[in-house]
Amino acid sequence: MTVRMNAVSLRLGDVDVLRDVSVELTARTTAVIGENGSGKSSFARVVGGLVRHDTGTVSVLGLGVDRHSSELRRRTAMVFSNPDAQILMPTVEEDVAFSLRGDKSPAEEAREKVAAALSRFGLTPLADRPAHDLSGGQKQLLALCGALVRRPDLVIADEPTAYLDARNAARIADHLFGGTHRLLLVTHDLALAERCDEAVLFVDGQVAGVGDSRSVVSEYQASLRC
Repeated sequence: MTVRMNAVSLRLGDVDVLRDVSVELTARTTAVIGENGSGKSSFARVVGGLVRHDTGTVSVLGLGVDRHSSELRRRTAMVFSNPDAQILMPTVEEDVAFSLRGDKSPAEEAREKVAAALSRFGLTPLADRPAHDLSGGQKQLLALCGALVRRPDLVIADEPTAYLDARNAARIADHLFGGTHRLLLVTHDLALAERCDEAVLFVDGQVAGVGDSRSVVSEYQASLRC
């Protein structure tokens, strides 16, 4: 079980962004789709523990988000559309290493993890480069590298390819779908959504459909033509 919500509501300011959401998401990869303002990102932030829901219950990876927030932070990672918000350290290598700050591995083992992650993402030649001097695609690779170096059980990605060209978007997507981690992917890219095992459609803060990704995407596309 990846995500379970029961009667979850969330109000931000004067807006009810999630309204009585009840859903169970069990597949390894799940797309979250819908129009702007439909509640997609708010849903992802509740799952990731970045926003506290007002009513209802939420469990992620079998753990209640209220009682097990520390363990969930250790087992999950988030990736956003703007990598600059996630890059904190001066150089590429230092930024990836910073993601392991809470890791209890010996120093040499931590260095090996960083080196392996940099190699996996093709960032080894850029290890000593200033992180904020990278291109947009390289920054997003770095942000994802920093997220995955911890080997999380669940990756929550909110529009991770929104500002990328086709080549870099494809590279990011391949890394997101690779490995053994579970993936919750918020996206407007319906072709990318169809790569997921299942999808959930949000409309006006509520779940309007959930199931096989191709079926849910087709349902969404049909609604856009009405």
